[in-house]
Amino acid sequence: MMDRLRNDFSIQALGQGLLVALVGYASSVAVVIQGLTAVGASVGQIASALVALGVFMGVVAIALSWTTRMPISIAWTTPGLALLATTGAVAGGFAAAVGAFVVVGALIMLTGLWAPLGRLVGKIPKAIASGMLAGILLKLCLAPFMAIGKAPWVAGAVLLTWLLVGRFARGYAVPAAVAVALAAMSFDAPFAGLAPADLIPRLEFVMPVFTSDAMANIALPLFIVTMAGQNLPGLTVLAAYEYRPRVTPVLLSTGAASALGAPFGMPTVNLAAITAALCAGPDAHPDPARRYIAGIFGGVGYMLLIALAAVAAVVVTRSPPILIEAVAGLALIGAFGSAMLNAVQDEQDRLPGLATFLTTASGLSLFGIGSAVLGVVLGLLVHQIFHARWSPLK
Repeated sequence: MMDRLRNDFSIQALGQGLLVALVGYASSVAVVIQGLTAVGASVGQIASALVALGVFMGVVAIALSWTTRMPISIAWTTPGLALLATTGAVAGGFAAAVGAFVVVGALIMLTGLWAPLGRLVGKIPKAIASGMLAGILLKLCLAPFMAIGKAPWVAGAVLLTWLLVGRFARGYAVPAAVAVALAAMSFDAPFAGLAPADLIPRLEFVMPVFTSDAMANIALPLFIVTMAGQNLPGLTVLAAYEYRPRVTPVLLSTGAASALGAPFGMPTVNLAAITAALCAGPDAHPDPARRYIAGIFGGVGYMLLIALAAVAAVVVTRSPPILIEAVAGLALIGAFGSAMLNAVQDEQDRLPGLATFLTTASGLSLFGIGSAVLGVVLGLLVHQIFHARWSPLK
């Protein structure tokens, strides 16, 4: 084992793996914190969630990359956390959200074990799944531009940084914007009144509570978003580079990690979609057979970033909400664009996709069921109406 690792090791793969972790963390940690805050997590519980994410993402990435000899990148469910940010608190508070996280992990495992469930998820038309995702992301993606009206100088500087850096190095645009936002946040003295011990990362247990409200408005849409917006695209990116891991071990390991980490406040973990190409592509190593080293060190990078968990939680939660929303929105604009394109690209499915998008974006709630689920239901209904085979009356 060690001989194989030594022979395949390269500084290029190590650097690329650590870069993937750093870019992934900096680009969307604000989305994680905003989503957890929206469903009622305290600062301590958010820090605990970030610690657990670092541990479980790291362990799963290392284990899967080593056993498959493929560059498997693991991430938190960024669109799922955007869903939490728009859903808000549910009956039972954060404990109920944690119960929903446990259920999502179990459903992902069940998808890996029971093929019909996987096929059922896969049969949701792409336009409808994408329309739901775009509807979830819309409000957050508007935040950077709305922030200009409330904090024109700071929000303008963040947006301008994102645009200028994105012109030359798109992958670094959001981290650069985050750096500018952090500089602005520092003027608010976010660490005032805190002892050094408050910044030490630690786990905090939350007893899960299972409520029908959380199952309908968090667990079900979070499962769909994670599968359709993370796992399926993640597998597609790997396939584009000729990596085709067995789906069952991937879903079992990420689902088990999600369920085990949930009582520490951790949301769902899954295959990376956006950063997957950084590990799977030639930038990780010219030899495809040696790129798995980048996946391993991507996991190592996430474990090293555990040290920043409490600091990130404090800085973000003590900073102006509009600024945090702006940074989170910038991190999601690319995902929103892709989702919107997929929702309307196929002319035959354009109307179902738009119906799903508009219903989800509206924030509609009926009988305790949130807009994300209602959007999928309406989208499927419209799809069925327009695609059903009608027999003429005789």
